[in-house]
Amino acid sequence: MSLDADHVVERRRLKRRLVYWRVFGIAAAVATVVAVAGRFDLTERSDHVAKIVIAGIILDDPDRDKLLADVAGNDRAKALIVKIDSPGGTFVGGDALYQSLRRVAEKKPVVATMGTTATSAGYMTALASDHIIARASTLTGSIGVILQTADITGLLDKLGIKPETLKSGPLKAQPNPMEKFSPEARKATEEVIEDFFDMFVSLVSERRSMAKQKVLKLADGRVFSGRQAKENGLVDALGSEPEARKWLSDTHKIADSLPLKEIKVSHDDEPWRELLGSMVGKSLFSERLSLDGVVSLWHPNPW
Repeated sequence: MSLDADHVVERRRLKRRLVYWRVFGIAAAVATVVAVAGRFDLTERSDHVAKIVIAGIILDDPDRDKLLADVAGNDRAKALIVKIDSPGGTFVGGDALYQSLRRVAEKKPVVATMGTTATSAGYMTALASDHIIARASTLTGSIGVILQTADITGLLDKLGIKPETLKSGPLKAQPNPMEKFSPEARKATEEVIEDFFDMFVSLVSERRSMAKQKVLKLADGRVFSGRQAKENGLVDALGSEPEARKWLSDTHKIADSLPLKEIKVSHDDEPWRELLGSMVGKSLFSERLSLDGVVSLWHPNPW
């Protein structure tokens, strides 16, 4: 009798172990499937709407441009939503991003949604889309360019420092904080700024189907609320992502039921970028120092 009882107990123990290993095996199989799906991105292999977030200072970024080129060439990506939350950046960075988005727009609909801020090069980015949506309280506009320098020659005189500069011509390395800003150098620099400004104004005129004279009245550097921007023809509608999906559905028959896939730009130096970004923080002065060349950037004066 005792042997039969021991046999029953042992069989129950074996059954429990078998159930455990079956559950473990199923869980492992599910985990493997999830890992494979994540690695090969099954969403990308089915119809979807792509989304990219443009945030912070806009710089020239070949990795971002390549990512957008991939979206343009991906037949499964039926449209692109560009979410913008940026005060602007370098003119080259804004122009490069604009051109990349236009290449996407040649293949599929592109719609821009504005967050808290979409000014200067941020607004230039929005111009690349087929439809611009802003929130009523979005800050946008600030159509223009800026080049900042400083004259520290007076400070150097007080410190008893006399800088010496050897250069091939009087306009080389101008403007230069170590030298007086000569009238000739100022005129040459102003001509460059005017040329960049004309490019920006012409872009707004073309993309918004607006007379250049009207654009010039709006392009004195001021910012607009989303409501003001709509009244002035700088944006098409007020709202956010749901309105973008509705526009895609109404005008391009792209169903709201299609999944949204956010594409993210990755860089080999990402950890360093994050570290530097956290060190810079929200310091507008530090952000200005990180910019190269002529910039299209809105910022309140901190002094």
